[in-house]
Amino acid sequence: MNPFLALLIRSFVAVPVTAITWLICFFPLDFTFVASTMIAILSGVLTHVVLSPFQNISYIKKHQLTRKEYRYIKKNLKEAKQKIKRLNRSIFKIRDIYSVKQRIDINRITKKIHKMTLKEPRRFYKAEEFYFSHLDSVVELTEKYSLLSSQPKQNHEMNQSLIETRRTLNDLTKVLEEDLYRVISDDIDTLNFEIDVAKHTIQKKKELKFPEENRWLK
Repeated sequence: MNPFLALLIRSFVAVPVTAITWLICFFPLDFTFVASTMIAILSGVLTHVVLSPFQNISYIKKHQLTRKEYRYIKKNLKEAKQKIKRLNRSIFKIRDIYSVKQRIDINRITKKIHKMTLKEPRRFYKAEEFYFSHLDSVVELTEKYSLLSSQPKQNHEMNQSLIETRRTLNDLTKVLEEDLYRVISDDIDTLNFEIDVAKHTIQKKKELKFPEENRWLK
């Protein structure tokens, strides 16, 4: 679950609990203002602490994962987030016009894959090559390209390296597109199935509405 959303949900529960606890302590139980406030804050904190594991369990069950799988995926997604930050820093440091579209595509695809995997962790298994190989390669190459392109003086050898790096990044962009396609492949299959069902339903309705016309057409 999105950490901010999870925190927001816990806060929506904890704030009323804190308020109600304070009112109960201060009026019916006749505690002092300070004691009521301390107990109310403690109850709010405990509500946060207790709700957190329940949210995780619910989230894990929803996505049909074991706790071990969830920890494994969460760890790798956290590492990938740092790599994507490195990638973005390198991308925005590059100033040449030759690789603008390439950089936009790389940024868009990597963020899309990571965002989709965060939302639905089971997609991680369809993107393992991206997380364990392709992302590392594109980060390293982009950082290398950023370093070379920022040099004030460039000789023939450096220019050739830049050209070769651009070509390799172009190939890697195609590989990233394949990774993205693999991640959404189930959605594409589901969509195609729903389209086929819809077409079949429409055809059946036409046949029922115009039986005579369909008979002559046959």
